[in-house]
Formats: sequence, structure tokens, C-alpha cells
Amino acid sequence: MEKQANNLPLNRVLISFTTFLTIVLFFIATITINAQVEGAKYLIKEIAVTGNTNFSPQTIIAYSKLRKNEEIQIGGEKIANAVKTLWKSNLFSSIDIYITNIDGNTANLEINLMDLPELLDLTISGVKKGKKDEIIQENNLQSGVKVTENLIANTRNYLSNKYQKKGFLNAKINIVTSEVIDSVKKERVNMLIKIDKGEKVKIKDISFIGNEKIKGKKLRKAMKNTKQKNPIRILKRSKYIEEDYKTDLVSVVDYYKAKGYRDARVVSDSIIYNNDNTISLNINVEEGEKYTFGKIDFVGNTVYSDSYLSSILKIKPGDTYNGVELRERIADPNNPDANDLTNAYQNFGYMFSTINPVEVSAEGNVIDMEIRISEGKPAYFNNVTVVGNDVTNDHVIYREIRTRPGQLYSKAKIIRTIRELGQLGFFDAQQIAPNIKNPNPVDGTLDVEYSVVEQGSSQIQLQGGYGGGGFIGTLGLSFNNFAIKDIFKKEAYKPVPRGDGQSLALRLQASQFFQTYSFSFSEPWLGGKKPFQLSTSLSYSRQFLFDPQSRRADKSRSFNITGITFGASTRLKKPDDFFLLSQAISFQHYDLNNYNTGLFTFGNGTSNNLSYTIGLSRNNLYNDPIYPTGGSNFSISAKATFPYSLVNGVDYEALADERESLDPTDPDDLERIGEIDQERFNWLEFYKIKFKADWYTELTKKLVLRPSVEFGFLGAYNNDRGVIPFERFFLGGDGLGNFSLDGREIIQLRGYPNQSLSTQDGGSIYNKFSLELRYPVTLGAQAKIYALTFLEAGASVNSFRDFNPFDLNRSAGVGLRIFMPAFGLLGIDFGHGFDPLPGQTVKNGWETHFIIGQQF
Repeated sequence: MEKQANNLPLNRVLISFTTFLTIVLFFIATITINAQVEGAKYLIKEIAVTGNTNFSPQTIIAYSKLRKNEEIQIGGEKIANAVKTLWKSNLFSSIDIYITNIDGNTANLEINLMDLPELLDLTISGVKKGKKDEIIQENNLQSGVKVTENLIANTRNYLSNKYQKKGFLNAKINIVTSEVIDSVKKERVNMLIKIDKGEKVKIKDISFIGNEKIKGKKLRKAMKNTKQKNPIRILKRSKYIEEDYKTDLVSVVDYYKAKGYRDARVVSDSIIYNNDNTISLNINVEEGEKYTFGKIDFVGNTVYSDSYLSSILKIKPGDTYNGVELRERIADPNNPDANDLTNAYQNFGYMFSTINPVEVSAEGNVIDMEIRISEGKPAYFNNVTVVGNDVTNDHVIYREIRTRPGQLYSKAKIIRTIRELGQLGFFDAQQIAPNIKNPNPVDGTLDVEYSVVEQGSSQIQLQGGYGGGGFIGTLGLSFNNFAIKDIFKKEAYKPVPRGDGQSLALRLQASQFFQTYSFSFSEPWLGGKKPFQLSTSLSYSRQFLFDPQSRRADKSRSFNITGITFGASTRLKKPDDFFLLSQAISFQHYDLNNYNTGLFTFGNGTSNNLSYTIGLSRNNLYNDPIYPTGGSNFSISAKATFPYSLVNGVDYEALADERESLDPTDPDDLERIGEIDQERFNWLEFYKIKFKADWYTELTKKLVLRPSVEFGFLGAYNNDRGVIPFERFFLGGDGLGNFSLDGREIIQLRGYPNQSLSTQDGGSIYNKFSLELRYPVTLGAQAKIYALTFLEAGASVNSFRDFNPFDLNRSAGVGLRIFMPAFGLLGIDFGHGFDPLPGQTVKNGWETHFIIGQQF
């Protein structure tokens, strides 16, 4: 028994060793088998498709690019590529490929797939119905879409970012999917999106730590987009947006650098959540020492002298160090027209130049600088092309391009070309882009390609408004890219011949009191060699007298006007080529039939107006003519007739004395007054001067300030003959054209009824001032929308004795503009008049103005 007992442990050791050896041999065999299989090659005998998929086996096999009788290698590229190709389709949730039934050098393949589920129903809770469609469209959540983890994650991130940008910092987004079990053999799920926006989180306060040399108030002001709560601030709200906040931290450092603190930095920042659903921002700064500029040397410059470059840099030894100013003097990224060192070289042909400021010493807080310049070779334009003009003919575009093959490179000319193409109105100004191609520093050449996107330049003009005692409607067709040379080509009517940059307009305007018809045509490049515009217009108008008893138009008493105008304008070269000189000759024939008013005492008679107009204007607005973000536009014009009273031998002084002695209540005297006025106004004699100027300044991120000023004066050569009853100014209201039959000009001043700030017969003098702040909602190709606020003031009088430039009718308000290429500008304004109308004592108050087809 003892022997057996002694032998028992030995048996157990032998058994354990045998088991261990068996396991080791099994793994060795497995590794050997795997090593033999891995890398083995087989011919595909059959390919089977298994799993839960709605696609046919033939489609999946074809898409995998695996073929029968094709040689494959275990672990090779063909299998791997097949899996990648199927994954890229974004149609499956799982993909496996197995080798089965190995028989010698042949084997079968099995592609096992699981379709991604399709979206059946979507439920969104926590938002209004109108916002649900927006969420569905922007995240592609339509029924039938494949539901992937990526789709769910992108939707969640989109909604989180969306609400955080609106100030809902604690917004919670929960997305749940549930499998649909029904008779349809297709993987489908329902999706539930729960949105809990929570309350808006505002910034209670922004505190700076470590700022001993610059007060926190100034640092907070440097943060343009992140503001703490302030009840009197309107434009910037106190909401936290992480991206804007990070940008503002950089602005804080830049503010320090602008004050000389070169080494300033933000050490740390933190967000503290308060109990009142607000947050506090704590920003820890390290200011460092204040520096000044020392010696500034230019190195590598041969084109320009040191003194010239210094005059552009405008930094002198001893000036407080300003890193922001130094950067902008080298190259200002926010102003393509800036007078900086980079543009000095770029506009003189040195496209390949580089300019780098280097600090060579900072001893005693005085920074010595070297401006190191690598000028490179002058560059020349090689090929200049345009793409995207599907309607506008090439020559219309190329004549506006300021960059020509063989010319010295100029960045300024590229920018000017973009502005000129935008001003045409044929293309979406927001999408005009110059693409520099094939820059070759060795040869000193480059190609430039201008990419444009056509937009509808023809318009159906629909104007409507109340004025002159009734509704005024206008219907017009305006073709601003017309091609008259193709007028007899049937195939060119799409719907009219287009592409040559000409303008053709037909217009009908009517109310119960008047009818007017007009036709105009202009060719901007007569002859095609230089910008010489020739234009002509024809018009016919008929106005009916108001019957105070019936309060309707008396069709038996009319005032008819026939007119024709020929105009020409040319672009000047001096002082610069933004100036335009225009001239026009016009003739109007006025025919009165039993039309007696305070102005027209000769109720049956005629009058003629032959006048010459000369104008000088300068327009350098950019880039979008609908929503300019910079530049200015001014014009001054003089319109005059021949001074007939100097040569016709009529004693107008005697006529004026006789008229003064007559009694207008006496029928016989009234008849004589009519005869005198017929003599006074047989051929109109006057001069008319107008001035208008607009400036556009982009304050920040498309926020544009537009101040403007206007002035007009209508005078007479002979005071005894007097100021004519035509060509007058009518101030007030929406500025719609009304019945502009007699050369009258309708001047917009919102906040007051139409034409209410002039006398019934119009004024001979007016002035107007306006300040408008604009912000775009969208500047897309299909519609441009912007909101605005305005301050306006103006006045209209009949003589200089009554003229006081500071005695104005004031107003303020808000408005909205929508521009659609097919219909022009649509808008609405709500204006508040702060002053009473003439003859009244109470301020006018609120007025609503609808703007249709008009721009200002």
C-alpha cells in the first residue's frame, strides 16, 4: 500500500505533463495550419450571398468585383478591396467574407451581409412644427434614408451646436431608434429625437485676473463677440459661443500687443456655472513688460528705397510697440486695397515677393527690427480666361477685365476686375472668384481664371403704392443683358435674345388719374472698343384732372406729354477711371386740354421743354451692387435750357407787373392771366442742379453703414419770368415714381405720407440726409435678404428766403429688403416721423411703406 501511495504523485505528474504536451501540440498544429492557409491561393468556384439583405446576389457580387474562376489569395488584396468597396456603399451594417468547401486548388466564397436599416417614421419633440422641417432637411432625415451611426452622431452634433450658438448652453439631445417588426422583409427603424433646449445661459460677468496695466473694461471691449449682460446693449447679446469666445481671447492678446505688451498671453480661462442659470468667465492674463520700437532696417529691397518703404510702414523708432499694426502694415488681411508693403510689391508685378519682419534685438524693452524682403522676379499674366458664363458673351466680360495677357501682374487690377464684373449685375457678385493657376517663379508667369455664376438679370417690374389720391400700379419688363443683333434670330429667344450687355425696358404705369408708357434702350459699349454708352428713350403720358365733387378723375380734362431723350456717357481716365461723364438732350411737348390748375392757368395750350443735361459721377462701390460693402457713389448734374428771354424780345417785366395787377377771381382777368402764363411758359426756361452722395463702410462681418446726402435746386434765368411749374421736387414717403409726367422728381423720406413735405405744386429746393445700417440675412444667388435701420431728415421749400439747412423733418425706423433676380427689390419699411406735417402741430408718427421694384 505504501508503494502505491508513493507512486500516486508520480502518476499525477505524468498525466499533467501529457495534458500540457497535448495542448502545446494542438496550438503548434493550429499555427501550422493557419500558416499554410494564410497566403494560400484558390480559384473561386462559386460565390454565395447570405445574411439579411434586400439586394439581389447578382448586384452584390457585381459590386464586390469578385468573379468566378478568378484566383484569390487568403488575406490578399482582392478580398480586402471587396470588403472596402461594399463598406463605401454605406448600405450595410456588417460585412463578412468566408472561404468554404476547399477542394484542392478551388474554393467557394460566402459574402454575409446585413443591410443598414432604413428610416420609416421620425418623431421630433421639444421644438415647434416649423423648425422640424428645417431639422429634417438639413440633416437628411427623410423617410427611406439609411440610418447609420454617423448619421445619428452628425444629427446630434448639429443640434447641439445649433442651440449652443443661440445661447442654450445646456441643451440636451437624445436620439433613440427602435426596430420595426412587420411583414415587410426590410430592415427599418423608427427614430425619436428628444430636444431639451433648457433655458438660455447668459454671461453674467467677465472677469480678468492679473491685469494691472490695462483695465478689465477695456479688455472686455476688445472682445467683439463675447459680452457680459448689459440691458442697454441691443446688437450684441450676452450668449456664450465657444468658437467666438476662443477668437475673442486672441483679440484680448492682440489688444495688449497693440498697446506695446508684446509678451502678453492668456494663461488660463475657466467657466463658472451660477445658480441663476448664468455663467461667469474668468480669464487669467500675464501682461509682461511694455516695449517700444527701436531701429528698423529693410533688407533685400532693390525695387523700392528704404525711405519709400518707411513711408508705407509709418512706424518710427520710439513708437510704442504694436504687433497688430506691424502685421497690418506688412499685409492687411481685412483690406485688399490697403496701402501696405505687400500690396506695394504685388501691385507692381512682384507676385512672388515675400516680406518677413524679424526681431533682431529686444534689449532694454526696445525692439530692433529687420524687414527682410525677397522680391523675386516680376510676374506677367500669361493666359486670362473666364468660366461659368453660360449666357453672357465672352466679349462683354473681357472688355471689363483689367488684366491682359502680357501685362505686368497687379493684385489691384485683379480686385478691380472682380468689382467691375460684380457691377454688371449679370453674375452673382458673391461667387465671382479669381483663380491663380500655373504660377511659375522661374519664368515669372501665371495664368488667371475668373469664375462667374450667371444670375437672372432680366426683371419683371411690379410696383404698387398709394399716392396722388389713389392706387398706382406699374408693370414693366426690363432686359438688362439684351442682344439686339440677335433680334431676328428665332433660336435666340430664350425667352429674349441675351448676352450682349445691352438694356431694353418697356414700362406701363397707371392709376385712375394718369397713364404713362415708356420705352428705353442703351448700348454701353458703342463700337465695342471703349466704354461709350449711347441711350435713347421715348415716353407718352396722360394725366386727368381731379374732380373734387365726385373725387374721381375727370377724363374730359387732360394733360398730355410726349417726350424723347438721347444720351451719351463715357468713362474718364482722369482723375481716375471710376469717373463717368454723361450728357443728354431731351425734348418734351406738353399739351393741356381744359386743364386749369393753380400751376396751369392756361387750361388750353401747349408748352415745350428742350434741355441739355451734363453730369459727372464716380462709382467705386464693391462688390455686390445689391449689397455693397464698401466704396462710394456720388453724382452732380446740371440741366438747363436755352435762355430764350435774352433773345426773344418779350418784356417779361411788364407781363409780370400786369399779372400782379389782375384779379384771379375775375373771369376776364383769369383769362388774361392764362394768356400771360402761356407766353411765360411757351418754351420753358430754367436750370436745375442736383447733387447726391453715398458712402458704404463695413463695420464688422457684413454690417454696413450707409450715410448719404442729397441736394436739388431749380432756378430761373429771369426772375420776372419766374420758376417753371415743371421739373419740381416732391419730398416724402416711399419714393415710388408716382406720375412723373412733368419732369418732377419724387424724393423718398420715410416716416411721412407720399409727397407730404412739399407744397401741392412741388418745391424748387430740397435737401436730405440719411444714415442707414444694414445687415444681411442671406446673400444667396436666388434671393438676397437684408434688414436695416435708418435715420432720415429733409426739407423742401420754394425759395432761398425760406431755406434753412437745419430746419428738417426727421424720421427713424426699420425695414427689410428682399432681392430676387426676376422681380427686383421688394421691401417694407416702418418709419416714425418726429415732426408735424406742414400746417399741423402734432408729430406725424408711424407710417408703413411698401417698396416694390425700387432700389435705394
